Amino acid sequence: MLYRKIIDELKKWTIDDDRKPIILRGARQVGKTTAVDIFAKDFDQYIYLNLEKKEDAEIFERDLPINDLVEAIFFLKGKKRLPNKVLLFIDEIQSSPKAVETLRYFYESAKDIHVIAAGSLLEAMMGKLQPHFPVGRVQYLFMYPVTFEEFLIAQKEEQLLEVYNKMPLPSFAFPKMLNHFHKYSLIGGMPEIVNKYIQTFDIISINPIYQSLKTSFQDDVSKYGRNDTAIQIIRHAIETAPFEAGRRIKFQRFGKSNYRSREMGEALRTLERAMLLSLIYPTTVTRPPILPDFKKSPRLQFLDTGLLNFFVNLQDYYFKFDNLHSFYKGILAEHIVGQELLALNIHTQRKPSFWVREKKQSNAEVDFLCPYKYYLIPVEVKSGKAGTLRSLHQFIDRADHPYAVRLYSGELNKTESITPNGKKYTLLNLPYFLAGKIYKYLEWLIED
Repeated sequence: MLYRKIIDELKKWTIDDDRKPIILRGARQVGKTTAVDIFAKDFDQYIYLNLEKKEDAEIFERDLPINDLVEAIFFLKGKKRLPNKVLLFIDEIQSSPKAVETLRYFYESAKDIHVIAAGSLLEAMMGKLQPHFPVGRVQYLFMYPVTFEEFLIAQKEEQLLEVYNKMPLPSFAFPKMLNHFHKYSLIGGMPEIVNKYIQTFDIISINPIYQSLKTSFQDDVSKYGRNDTAIQIIRHAIETAPFEAGRRIKFQRFGKSNYRSREMGEALRTLERAMLLSLIYPTTVTRPPILPDFKKSPRLQFLDTGLLNFFVNLQDYYFKFDNLHSFYKGILAEHIVGQELLALNIHTQRKPSFWVREKKQSNAEVDFLCPYKYYLIPVEVKSGKAGTLRSLHQFIDRADHPYAVRLYSGELNKTESITPNGKKYTLLNLPYFLAGKIYKYLEWLIED
């Protein structure tokens, strides 16, 4: 089973004096249940409830007092409650509004039990269920596909993992690290895919799993939509989103359809709540806080780059090019970087943002913005070891600091640069595979 870094956060949670039940949020098949199973090994007793099973869900429908409910759960699972360390995992909690409401009572009256709940359709189903959600009585952790660091852990690449976490990265590690990141970008981070790949190292053998995941997402459509029309529109959104991933989109006629902006916007936002995709809106500001401009076109980030490669039939191209920016208009390089940046925020659902300056005769767009202390740091994902930085220069000219980052296929270095308007700045050239370490390197860049 893959070890996930979120398990480290769960271990910190166990020693919190004001521990609240955790709701673990993430799309289907990103490894929530497996992570909790691994975490459960630290407990004396582990009770698993799956509320898609009628007998597990019914226990919450009885409106029992919390102490009686706890005893009933132990009885249902044939276990005797002992004065020891207990973990209760309530999976697919969106299937029972009563169970969602009950979480507050675990916090108020049964704090000796460690409670984790999960539900990949939780956000999408809340509109239907409308329970009295226990605001302030639960905390959240967000889970995403396997990151590049977790990919190295899964492959037991201990030496690579050691230098990956070394600041700054030693230059001798660059070729091998880039090769592994190339493979990671090809297969993506869905745990079942990663598990199969590290067993076989055979791309062909994992294609049926991609197809199975694709089918399961499509089959879930009926759970997202409020009626037959909404289901049809959401199905179109799922099937066409991979082809629009990495690009700025318009809701009107999305995916070459005849659907209107309102209904397609609703469909895409439903999929976003299910964490199958993210709608990343631009900003026009150059200093914190980031204020997304919801009137402008968002960029679509799909759940996983490996799934994207399979859906759009791009796998063969990985073997023809040694640079992620060499094909598919450079979109894949930006997409995998976006995936790594999204996974950095496990305590809040904070999406990355990008910067635009849209004028009639001169548009500019910077791929990502990273807030660091009092600054917004522009981040460009550029082809190879070169690439023009016109948009980044426009941002730097307007910013109140002299720092910028380029993510590319070259080695780590810092260069002193100057914009065409004469502003000096420091450019951090960072290999793609260090996107997940970007805040560590911003500290290294700015505080050094």
